[in-house]
Amino acid sequence: MKNIIWLFITVILQVSCAEEDKTIETPEIIGYELETVVEGLNIPWGMAFLPNGDILVTEKSGKLYRVSNSEKTEISHNLSVKEQGQGGLLDVALDPNYQDNGWVYFTYASSEGDGDGANTALARGKIEGNSLTSTEVLYKATPNTGKGQHFGSRIAFDDAGHVYFSIGDRGERDVNPQDITRDGGKIYRLNTDGSIPQDNPFVGEDNAKEAIYTYGNRNPQGMVKHYQTGEIWTHEHGPKGGDEINIVKKGANYGWPVISYGENYDGTSFTDITEKEGMEQPLHYWVPSIAPSGMAFVSSDVYPDWKGSLMVGSLKFGYLERLVIENNEVTKREKLFEDEGRMRDVKQAPDGYLYLAIEDRGIVKIVPKTE
Repeated sequence: MKNIIWLFITVILQVSCAEEDKTIETPEIIGYELETVVEGLNIPWGMAFLPNGDILVTEKSGKLYRVSNSEKTEISHNLSVKEQGQGGLLDVALDPNYQDNGWVYFTYASSEGDGDGANTALARGKIEGNSLTSTEVLYKATPNTGKGQHFGSRIAFDDAGHVYFSIGDRGERDVNPQDITRDGGKIYRLNTDGSIPQDNPFVGEDNAKEAIYTYGNRNPQGMVKHYQTGEIWTHEHGPKGGDEINIVKKGANYGWPVISYGENYDGTSFTDITEKEGMEQPLHYWVPSIAPSGMAFVSSDVYPDWKGSLMVGSLKFGYLERLVIENNEVTKREKLFEDEGRMRDVKQAPDGYLYLAIEDRGIVKIVPKTE
């Protein structure tokens, strides 16, 4: 009888949380509008801002562009990019010491290695003129597979000389995420030269992939360093429901697919629990899913009424979501710039402005409305 009562309470709590999570406001008036930076991009996946104000933009198709004065110039490269399903040329990020060392980091679906298909890789190189040179592959996940889903993959740097990147579960839900001897469904941490930090959580464990920093992840496509705490925040795609925001913790298990607030796409259940001892609860989850991609904290004074907010792009619904966070709890959600298109990336540039990469459109900038 106690078990039945507890099950009933658990179901009620889950339904209540799911209902609360659906609440989102749509402001009638906002003081900002979108200004086109560059057009003519199909699936702009990642953005990075050069010191001179130019923007590096990756296209999922494998093309790398430099955008300057609303014109894009293709940069040649020798990355072994394979466009496969959700994979292709993915994120791009500048080394925190870029002005001294010139390194630019990329994640992409790579066909290198044994077997057909591809898996996610992290590489770096230097841009000289209109070419990427000095290319180094720092990590290549194995095995290659012909599956087209869940490559990840975002890049972030902490304040201690580490680079973080994500790899999705690669469509192997019941195999990869909970197994630290396998790639996929993980957040990884390397030194910026590609070596393994000796304080990584699984260094020395038998057969472990020592680059792993967290596991039990599904498909993280948002990653950013918090501008105040220095913590690495991520979000990831859930199945049908259960997209999550998490704070990266050393050695933590985020539960996929043992626990989840989502269900199979056909409406059937793959797990009947949303929490378990030893597995992290998300800081926030979305029901229904918004298919989040890209994320940025607003730390500049350009948007005084948004300062401190977390901005997340929605692929599924084609809007920008603003989340107000207090004490690591989402207290308010707002839907901004509806029907503008699938928002693939969101970045705050060094000039303090927010830039959006929108599929089948290009790069836009959020600017104050003019009278």
